[in-house]
Amino acid sequence: MIQLNKRQSDILYLIRVHEKLSNQEIKIRLEETFGEISRVTITRDIRVLLNKNLIKKNGRGRNVYYLEVVSNPALSYLDVANYFKVGPDLRKIAFEKFNFEVFENLEEIFSREELKELETLNKNCHARINKLSPTIFKKELERLIIELSWKSSQIEGNTYSLIDTEILIKEHKEAKGHKKEEAIMILNHKKTLDHILSNKNYFQKINIRKIEDLHYLLIDGLNVSKGIRKNMVGIVGTKYKPLDNQYQIKEALEKMLKLIETTLNPFLKSFLVLILIPYIQPFEDGNKRTSRLLSNAILLAYNICPLSYRSIDEADYKKAIIIFYEQNNLRFFKELFIQQFKFAVKNYFGVTRGYKDSPCLSTRSNFVEKKN
Repeated sequence: MIQLNKRQSDILYLIRVHEKLSNQEIKIRLEETFGEISRVTITRDIRVLLNKNLIKKNGRGRNVYYLEVVSNPALSYLDVANYFKVGPDLRKIAFEKFNFEVFENLEEIFSREELKELETLNKNCHARINKLSPTIFKKELERLIIELSWKSSQIEGNTYSLIDTEILIKEHKEAKGHKKEEAIMILNHKKTLDHILSNKNYFQKINIRKIEDLHYLLIDGLNVSKGIRKNMVGIVGTKYKPLDNQYQIKEALEKMLKLIETTLNPFLKSFLVLILIPYIQPFEDGNKRTSRLLSNAILLAYNICPLSYRSIDEADYKKAIIIFYEQNNLRFFKELFIQQFKFAVKNYFGVTRGYKDSPCLSTRSNFVEKKN
């Protein structure tokens, strides 16, 4: 993640707001906040922004001015640390309600270089897997399921430890001092992942029914209503208000599905599900859980290594989602997604040991797939 100091962030913000500014104009406007600043300091800050490819220089001599480099408005730079220094009621929020125009800026989230890197990582992992034993594959897949069930639940406030989660899934023993609902949440993840792995190709195409089915598996026994919600919901930590009309919720879901259907790259398909289901909030609870598992189902359907999110910081994950709610900005969320994919490829399915015929990285599978 790019780190800027307060002065550099303010320079970038000024250039963004005023579209183009000269050195002198930047100096004048910046001194309104910081007091007198030397030209040398401003020149150094501008050079940092140029080197990080956040701005570009046009013109010559006294006619030099600076423009922000933005290939996609959804990927503009945002200082995450400074953004959350104030509470939701004091933040400058661009969108307090659902923005139907959000779908217009989601077709080119990953650069060619980023997609090439992700695809190369997956191919290299696939090559390792083909050399290794199916017995260890089964153990490693079990490890990923346990760690994903644990971390996805932890993001939702579940207090089970990773060791307790392993014992629960493998030995069906609940941890003492925990609510029954916490065990149900974790076991529901395991049940949902089993369903996905048994129906891998089924998720190359998705529809509302498939989304609802995954959601039901995840919330079964947790006193959460199934199906599209009919009531308004609020979200902790943000003033963003999701749609409160059942027909508009279905309209938003249909727009999401149309976008995903026309998106060719499976990494982008997976990422779009991951961000848009929480944004739409089609269910009264369990939206982020549904998005994470459906996102992985899409990756698996295209023989791509799934994400366990084991190393992700829950606070960063929640901040990334809130930034998308409030600013429709995906820069930070995309960085987390790429980091987690790199982590998964490095830590599962055969770095020093591996698995033959992995269902996530091979067209063959050790699992019996149901015909749908």
